[in-house]
Amino acid sequence: MSTKNTILFITMSLGCTLFSAQHTTVRTYNLDLKENPAPVTIQPTMYGIFFEDINFAADGGLYAELIKNRSFEFDEPFTGWKQPNTKTLSPNLDSGFLTIYTDHSKSNKNYARITVLNNKNYLLENEGFRGIGIHEGAKYDFSFDLENVSGNIAAVNARLVDESGKEIASVSTIIKQKGWQKYNTVLQTPRTVEKAKLQITFTGNGVVNMDMISLFPQDTWKNRKGGLRRDLVQKLDDLQPGFLRFPGGCIVEGRTLAERYQWKKTVGNVADREYLINKWSTGFPHRLTPDYGQSFGLGFFEYFQLSEDLGAEPVPILSCGMACQFNTAELVKMEDLDPYVQDALDLIEFANGDSGTTKWGKLRADMGHAKPFNLKLIGVGNEQWGPDYIERYKVFEKAIHAKYPGIKIISGSGPSPDGEFFEYGWKELKQLSAQIVDEHYYN
Repeated sequence: MSTKNTILFITMSLGCTLFSAQHTTVRTYNLDLKENPAPVTIQPTMYGIFFEDINFAADGGLYAELIKNRSFEFDEPFTGWKQPNTKTLSPNLDSGFLTIYTDHSKSNKNYARITVLNNKNYLLENEGFRGIGIHEGAKYDFSFDLENVSGNIAAVNARLVDESGKEIASVSTIIKQKGWQKYNTVLQTPRTVEKAKLQITFTGNGVVNMDMISLFPQDTWKNRKGGLRRDLVQKLDDLQPGFLRFPGGCIVEGRTLAERYQWKKTVGNVADREYLINKWSTGFPHRLTPDYGQSFGLGFFEYFQLSEDLGAEPVPILSCGMACQFNTAELVKMEDLDPYVQDALDLIEFANGDSGTTKWGKLRADMGHAKPFNLKLIGVGNEQWGPDYIERYKVFEKAIHAKYPGIKIISGSGPSPDGEFFEYGWKELKQLSAQIVDEHYYN
């Protein structure tokens, strides 16, 4: 292509003590600049998104659920919930009280037993994620699981109130049957409120068990029930990313191995996914966030689905048996590494396996995606470094490429742009003919 630019040159001769001041000369030149197309093609996968579940990026962010701790699974089960008219050191005969019951045979083990002694006064309230943001004219799906244990409770009443306690919208759900049942209804909000609260009351007195108390906007990305926030995903889509790396950085590793991200616990029925504290709840000593958990409503199936929606290559990152080296640096013994490696092999099957002949491919199909996700890349470890990482990487690489030679593995050179561990990592990974090295460093 040819571009003509007019460049104005002004030459000025400046006087000094030895010369008299000179006049200014102005000259104009026309330059014809010829530009040839660059011979290099930039792959679209050179630019993408690194999603990290930090700063309420998943729960309270991309995942559109508006109720915090909806199934009472937090380490502090009352997190997000209040009973304004209930006193700790009282039988609460003039109101009622909530007790946490636990069924250890289930992955989602906690539920609330609510004893209503005076339905005129008993009130259960959820604050949402530092407030419930609602929009004028929007519709919200309100749902809950309930078991009618005893008494004459005939209805569950829900209402949204603003910061001053003024009602915004309300709905009543009739309780008809015994045994655990799921109830669904809709709230429509007439005005926009930044920090609303959900309040629950009961018609009648008695005892009920409740779980999975949920409030979801109907207007989600691609109108998927229980899905992602339309506005936030649209911003990601506008970036036109070539890849989506998930589910984050240090939460992959966990503060301890027990707190690592385990993808198998994030798929299947949403109500059965096992809660886990978020590493970043205690990640910054100067800014503790005790109400930061992971419900895994945004799990690996949803991450793959989001990648597909964005037209981006999915880049899942898995634990290599090393907890965060900035925290405990806990290591799994080499003789105990097999389950971690199997998780990687099973993930590839979940993403790419045949829906009729493979266990994990069938689960993907049962979740609503019969076609494979066409996974091509997988990360082994997040930002690990040192001989312990290289030793474990070798085991993963051998197992993955023995079964799936076409999968490209992303390794890592640690969190620094230079230094002994950086140089060591690159030296070892080059000798191992590593395919992609993530220079995941802070600078």
